Amino acid sequence: MNTLLLHCRPGFENEVCAEISEHAARLEVSGYAKARPASACAEFVCSEDGEAERLMRGVRFNQLIFARQWAQGGFIDLPELDRISVLLAHLADSPVFGSLWLEVLDTNEGKELSNFCKKFEAPLRNALSKAGKLVEDPTKLRLLLTFKSGREVFLGVAPPGNSALWPMGIPRLKFPREAPSRSTLKLEEAWHTFIPREQWDERLSGEMTGVDLGAAPGGWTYQLVKRGMLVTAIDNGPMAESLMDTGLVQHLMVDGFTWKPKQPVDWMVCDIVEKPARSAALLETWIGEGLCREAVVNLKLPMKQRYAEVRRLLQRLEDGFAARKIKVSIACKQLYHDREEVTCHLRRLR
Repeated sequence: MNTLLLHCRPGFENEVCAEISEHAARLEVSGYAKARPASACAEFVCSEDGEAERLMRGVRFNQLIFARQWAQGGFIDLPELDRISVLLAHLADSPVFGSLWLEVLDTNEGKELSNFCKKFEAPLRNALSKAGKLVEDPTKLRLLLTFKSGREVFLGVAPPGNSALWPMGIPRLKFPREAPSRSTLKLEEAWHTFIPREQWDERLSGEMTGVDLGAAPGGWTYQLVKRGMLVTAIDNGPMAESLMDTGLVQHLMVDGFTWKPKQPVDWMVCDIVEKPARSAALLETWIGEGLCREAVVNLKLPMKQRYAEVRRLLQRLEDGFAARKIKVSIACKQLYHDREEVTCHLRRLR
């Protein structure tokens, strides 16, 4: 139980290794990170017993940028028959768990294992319950089983309040037919990731105003309109007629990097394809000058040194706000619906 397994988007294994290694160094946890290219996961193997648990306690999962899910544990081999008995034997000295998630990695092999997990979950859940190892209690540790195959599984645990909101960190969002582009799911996932559901009515109110920079054809504008906001859509391209027909959208064909609102707005969102440093500078201006209270902006990533570049830009934002003497909460995550990018959420507190 002295290894951390971290799920990620395929191709971002090195970024996860760099990120968790940085946190381990900060906490003086000795160990090493390893990953295979395109495996959709990375491992951090701790050198001493108990260090994996200490590492998890010292890092908030929502602070991790490139990890979708994590668990503390280790890999075990399973026989082709009677896998449940082997799992129960390994869990004989474990505490009682409050929930059970069967997970796979975001690879073609993982997708093929999904049907196996669906069939295996019910009998395993029944066996764990009969053995007194599983009760429905959201305050207790979660048991996370990540199957690499039907014969190998990572037997892990994670606190429900310090791990992913969804199995494998993948939200099950349905694409709305009336939305003009699939990019709408990026902003919807951002709402779920960065804003507690019980605060939606307060922070995503229909009485608010929003600006969408680089809006066309309107995938992100759709999410703002869906919440009832009055939206200014900034883009030289055409907007979907269905959005314009709502009467909630004003479309301005101007440059999103130079236009500013005459009055402050509640929300600014931006998914412009541009160098990340320029998008970060735009974000600093909007929040720093009080042009908006909250913002969601995507930063497109370079080909190399992606984690280092994100950390540099986040530090630049922190330093910029400190120089302005304003307090801003900053969160950053590579969402499931992101590709070669990360999503930042900023909220001006004072």
